[in-house]
Amino acid sequence: MASTDSQCIDRRRPTLDSNVVQTLLTDLYQITMCYAYWKAGKRNDQAVFDLFFRKNPFGGEFTIFAGLDQCLALLQEFKFSPSDITYLRTCLPAETDPEFFAYLEQLDASEVTVHAVREGSVVFPRVPLIRIHGPLPVVQLLETTLLTLVNFASLVATNASRFRVAAGPEAKLLEFGLRRAQGPDGGLSASKYCYVGGFDSTSNVLAGKQFGIPTSGTHAHAFVSSFRNLDEAAGRVLQPCQPRKVPAISLEASSQSLDTDEFLTLVQHFRADVCRHIGVVKEETNDGELAAFISYALAFPSAFLALIDTYDVMRSGLPNFICVALALGHLGYLALGIRLDSGDLSYSSKEVRRNLQLVSKKLSVPWLEKVTIVASNDINEDTLNSLNAQGHCIDAFGIGTHLVTCQRQPALGCVFKLVELNGKPCMKLSQDVAKVTLPGSKPAYRLYGSDDCPLLDLMTLADEPAPCVGQRVLCRHPFQESRRAYVNPSRVERLYHMYWSNGQVCTDLPTLEEVRTFAKAGMAALRADHQRPLNPTPYKVSVTDGLYQFTHRLWLEYAPIGELS
Repeated sequence: MASTDSQCIDRRRPTLDSNVVQTLLTDLYQITMCYAYWKAGKRNDQAVFDLFFRKNPFGGEFTIFAGLDQCLALLQEFKFSPSDITYLRTCLPAETDPEFFAYLEQLDASEVTVHAVREGSVVFPRVPLIRIHGPLPVVQLLETTLLTLVNFASLVATNASRFRVAAGPEAKLLEFGLRRAQGPDGGLSASKYCYVGGFDSTSNVLAGKQFGIPTSGTHAHAFVSSFRNLDEAAGRVLQPCQPRKVPAISLEASSQSLDTDEFLTLVQHFRADVCRHIGVVKEETNDGELAAFISYALAFPSAFLALIDTYDVMRSGLPNFICVALALGHLGYLALGIRLDSGDLSYSSKEVRRNLQLVSKKLSVPWLEKVTIVASNDINEDTLNSLNAQGHCIDAFGIGTHLVTCQRQPALGCVFKLVELNGKPCMKLSQDVAKVTLPGSKPAYRLYGSDDCPLLDLMTLADEPAPCVGQRVLCRHPFQESRRAYVNPSRVERLYHMYWSNGQVCTDLPTLEEVRTFAKAGMAALRADHQRPLNPTPYKVSVTDGLYQFTHRLWLEYAPIGELS
């Protein structure tokens, strides 16, 4: 079953998804640094911070950027409440200057400017996702909250996108992760960003209401187990579907009288033939399971999808499903399909499809062989790749634990680094080159080849001209001297757009559906070798020669000079 709930939104007034997200959702050291900045007379210093990550997650070569709308919603609400101030007085030492709390009371994000990559973009390491400019203490206070809003959202969206790549474009992907998510807020966020990453629906009803995501779900094993015998399904009637979705099934082969319009009688008419055709003993099929299927079908005749592995898939679940599906079909209703939740999913799906095709042919019921086969049961990305190799017959996957908890990698690792202060570039050095930051406020561009696939991302100095179509540009690895190449782009895409200025969102924001569509288009443009799960081709992130030379001059200037003896 699926439903959608559309929302009317103000495209320049994003709302926070959770009331947990607020100004005080930060680390204490942000408050202590803010106080130290204030005491040092740096409250009006103008800073630029970059929010970026250093390595793609899950051993892959791409990431989906998500969470920007929540970052902007935070900026709208950024204000310390009186109760926040009262609490902070208890957190800081007694000798803290009382005037600092008066300073906090008047803080907001009105002097902050935000440039960012479009939400839903396919992004890569080192290229800043968000660039924040504003008073040093204020921007510093935003660090932790912005990171928590981007890290999990982008990780889950990327994980979902990898599942989509593994499942293929035709398979339906159903997110079933709420019960296994890291708390209610984690579950809500996961449902939202799995949808961005390419899932088709969620079992999370609140996410469906709040975000307009299609919802899906049928029944659990408990529903089947709660029925014991056919008496529980007796005496119930189902009126024919109007208009009919499928033609009536011929009943001429049976000598059984159908003077009654009782649904159970109609089901029993098909039972012996179905069992004979698929080679099972009718008496071994479970009557309680059949009663459960009948009851569910009577409740949802236009959306009947049965979980068939409570007892035995081939000897009970499948024949019971087919009997009920045929009875529904005789009355004009089209059953949706079955779900497998245990065992060898590849083998079971192929056997189920083979038997559906067999009965379909024997009884001249063409629609039966095409009903949906859904699989669940702790599915991960490797499972999907293995199922593909085995030639499974599964149409849809219900995926929960490995999807929403991102078990293969628990965090994306976005960082928030100062790159400019009062117009002067700043640079963090490290013996680990991966942790060296690129200084200054850097424009970034995506260069495309003649096939309209991205070739590389290019960062430039702030005052350098943008690369142009048809003009050769030298692109260099940020830190390795020998890795460089000339590129003649056929298309140039500017990556950064201004989203926040003068205390408000300054551009229309996309809807969740538009973010999802944009992410899908970005993945479609990315070369297949960048997406493959094993040994993907690295995507190039480069700098201009000007930024390369500037970075290395600054590196030499900042690096301490050792002494040999």
